[in-house]
Amino acid sequence: MSVRALIVDDSGFFRRRIAEILEADPLIEVAGFAANGMEAIEKTAQLRPDVITMDIEMPVLDGINAVRRIMASRPTPILMFSSLTHEGAQATLDALDAGAMDYLPKRLEDISRDHNEAKRRLCARVRALGLRSSAHRRSDAPGTGAEHSAQSAVARTAGNYRLVLIGASTGGPVALRQVLSKLPGDFPLPLLLVQHMPASFTPAFAQRLNDLCAITVREARDGDTLQPGTALLAPGGRQMQLDAKRDGAVVRIRDSEISQHYHPSLDVTFGSAAAVFPGKVLAVVLTGMGADGREGARALKGNGSTVWAQDEASCAIYGMPMAVAEAGLADQVISLSDIGAALARKV
Repeated sequence: MSVRALIVDDSGFFRRRIAEILEADPLIEVAGFAANGMEAIEKTAQLRPDVITMDIEMPVLDGINAVRRIMASRPTPILMFSSLTHEGAQATLDALDAGAMDYLPKRLEDISRDHNEAKRRLCARVRALGLRSSAHRRSDAPGTGAEHSAQSAVARTAGNYRLVLIGASTGGPVALRQVLSKLPGDFPLPLLLVQHMPASFTPAFAQRLNDLCAITVREARDGDTLQPGTALLAPGGRQMQLDAKRDGAVVRIRDSEISQHYHPSLDVTFGSAAAVFPGKVLAVVLTGMGADGREGARALKGNGSTVWAQDEASCAIYGMPMAVAEAGLADQVISLSDIGAALARKV
C-alpha cells in the first residue's frame, strides 16, 4: 500500500521537484498540490492524504496557521520545510508546537540537482510519517498500566542515580517539552538531552524549553559541569560527551567523526556517561527513526544503569525506542504521558 502525499508550497518549481523525488519511490504517491495554506486545508479535506509536506512562508495563509487548522479539523502527519536560519528555527518550532510532526531543511541546491542523500532522507521521512498506524497516533492513551510500572522502577532504585539522559529524534521536540515540563524546579539530578537537530536550531530550542519548564534548560558548552535541576542540550552538528573528574564529570563538546552518522548522537553521549557513572544513570529513549541509542543503552545496561523506552502507541515514529526494546535493553517501556511524572518522583 502506497503513502499518499499532499505537497504544499507557493513555488511551482519546488512543488514539481518534490513531486519528482517522491514519485520515484514506489511506496509513495503524490495525491495533490496546494500553493498556500488555505488551499492546503481544502485539499486535506478533499484528498485525505496520509502525509503532508508544508512550506512555512506562503501567501493567503502561512504554513504555521495551516498546520494549526489542519490538526484541528483532520489531524494528519505534517513534514515542514524550513530554512536553516535563526528565524527559520523559530518558525519551525512554532510549527511543531502547532502540531507538525517533523521538519527538513529547505535547500534549493539539494532539490535542484541529483543529491541522493537529500532525496533518500525526504522519501524516508514521508514513508515513515505516512505509514504510522492508528496506534502510533495515540499520544496520551490512559489506562495503559505504564505509569504503575515506572513508579515501581523508581521505588526500587530511588537515590541511586547521578544523572538522567534523554534522547530523541523525529517527534522529539514535542516529546521533550512534554516530559521536561512535568519536572519541578528542584529536580535533584542533572540532565543531558540529545535531540537530532541542526546547529542553527538547538539554541532556539533550548531557550524555548527553558521558557516553558520549571527546570533550567540551555545549550551545552564545552567545560560545563553537571548541576541539579539543569538540563544541557547537545549542540546541533557536534557531539556531547562526559569526561570524569575527581568530584564528578565535565561536559566536552567535540566535532563529529566521519564514521558518526548522527551529530549529536545518543550512542556517543550515552556511551561516555556509562563510563563515567557506571550503574548510576537513568536513560530515556524517546520517539525517532533509526536505532541511535541502542548501543549506548547496551553500554549503560552492561554496567548496571537503567534504561526506559517510550512505548509504541505514544511515539511519533517507533524506531529508536523499538531498537532498544527489541534488543532487550529496556527496563521499562513507558507511555510518553507517564515519563515526566515518573522522573518527577525524585529518582
